[in-house]
Amino acid sequence: MGLENLGKQAGNFVKQNSDKINEAIKSKQAEGISDKLLDGAAGLANKVTGGKFADQVEDVRKNVDGQIGNE
Repeated sequence: MGLENLGKQAGNFVKQNSDKINEAIKSKQAEGISDKLLDGAAGLANKVTGGKFADQVEDVRKNVDGQIGNE
């Protein structure tokens, strides 16, 4: 099975299950997981930059958080 075929199969899976995928992305469980990941990523970004871009990091975090989960 080639990489191209695998890509087509993945695309077909997403098309056939888009409602279920969107439901999972907007779930309470996804919210909890995404909050932990986003907090960690934001904390790491602030640590690496010495907090110099904390406002921008928080803006990005909020934007991404609004796209995942139910809050």
